[in-house]
Amino acid sequence: MSDSNVVLKMQGISKSFPGVKALSNVEFELRKGEIHTLMGQNGAGKSTLIKVLTGVYEIDEGTIILNDKEVKITSTHDAQESGISTVYQEVNLCPNLTVAENIYIGREPMKNRSIDWNTMNKNAEKLLEERLNLKVDVKKLLSSYSVAIQQMIAIARAVDISKGILILDEPTSSLDSNEVKQLFKVMRKLKSEGMSMVFVTHFMDQVYEISDRITVLRNGGYVGTYEADNLPEMELISKMIGKNYEEMKKSSNVIREYNIKNRSEVLAETEEFGRKGTIEALNIDIRKGEVLGLAGLLGSGRSECARLLFGIDKSDHGVLNINGKEYSYIYPQKAIQEGLAFCPEDRKVEGVVGQLTIRENIVLSLQSNRGIFKYIPMKKQQEIAKKYIELLSIKTPSTEQRIDNLSGGNQQKVILARWLATNPQLLILDEPTRGIDIGAKDEIKKLVKKLAQEGMTIIFISSELQEMVSCCDRVIILRDRKVIGELVGKDIEEASILQIIAEGGVN
Repeated sequence: MSDSNVVLKMQGISKSFPGVKALSNVEFELRKGEIHTLMGQNGAGKSTLIKVLTGVYEIDEGTIILNDKEVKITSTHDAQESGISTVYQEVNLCPNLTVAENIYIGREPMKNRSIDWNTMNKNAEKLLEERLNLKVDVKKLLSSYSVAIQQMIAIARAVDISKGILILDEPTSSLDSNEVKQLFKVMRKLKSEGMSMVFVTHFMDQVYEISDRITVLRNGGYVGTYEADNLPEMELISKMIGKNYEEMKKSSNVIREYNIKNRSEVLAETEEFGRKGTIEALNIDIRKGEVLGLAGLLGSGRSECARLLFGIDKSDHGVLNINGKEYSYIYPQKAIQEGLAFCPEDRKVEGVVGQLTIRENIVLSLQSNRGIFKYIPMKKQQEIAKKYIELLSIKTPSTEQRIDNLSGGNQQKVILARWLATNPQLLILDEPTRGIDIGAKDEIKKLVKKLAQEGMTIIFISSELQEMVSCCDRVIILRDRKVIGELVGKDIEEASILQIIAEGGVN
């Protein structure tokens, strides 16, 4: 295909933040009338590249060429003026305005110094019907429509502003399968009209259903660009995680000890338990004293499953059974009362309370469970904090040190201490070793095994397949928001996990 078909070139793109090289010499090319999917694990650089292209960030190095002309994009206004429009995962429209108002906000047709409502409504109807095959009452409030319809309206606005390039950043994350099919119909129609689209998703099935080409990023670097039809799923996943399938098969001689306790006793189980747009119906059992791994690529449903079990996200169908008690949904306080504990994936946002001391962070969940009228005496707080500082080898001069002065590994240990202080039956660990040094990683993995040997049940989630292999007694594998396989004991190998993910299930 000749360069005359190339509408966008990004060459040698680099972007750094304090202490982090987010993008390093990245390449990206978009052709006229193609759907080009951007793939990569968490931290690969996808979001940063999108933000560079849309003017949220300025590049440190590199060039952006639009229609054979080098351009400087230093603001979102520059991006729009260059014909680049974006639709984000969360619909960023105004629910208290009408559909037509949302489409033309800031660009309203005027007549005699006033908004020409009649023209605006007619234009909105025409735009939705002709470009998106969507017929709705444009005079109704946006909030009166489903998330899927709101997403279409966001696309309509972007299409109307765009001069040929549309970025769709995780547009399917909150849509069900039928809504995704409708969105893809719209995308194919826009493609046939010459629109060029950058598509970001974590769902493998969707990638191969809609993509013309795929660009893979890893750790802020450019891996390559491939024709979707010529890139097998196994090869795509290998490029994303940076490990070759055959190499993993050869290096599967991991030495580990399996939990030999009787794992037949069920602590908790789910029956058709799920949440629309988040995770499909789960049917899993969680056995006492085991380390149960949840494996899958980013977006597979691992974290969503954990959040559902702990009640952070509310289920809308099925039941959760804990110690013989049945719940159609659960919430965190009740989960804590039932002996559950949860260390979240993003410790800085959902775990650490930076202004509080180590002592205060450790007793936080324990105090919350007791209530504000049953205050834990200071002496007891100090005892609890010192106990877990010693147990977990938390490096700090004092229990009164602010937690935001600690290293990432020690912060993670404090969050672990917070939940261990509640003496849980089931401890959910979502990416407990992310962003910490190798020494702290080893300490946390040893602690996981020790706690399981002492009878605690642990759900372990990690993007590092090697960690899953070395820590877990059983691994449940997810893809595209549903369970597709399970491995037990000596069958747990990196290559086996990868193969199930790539093939979409166990043969």
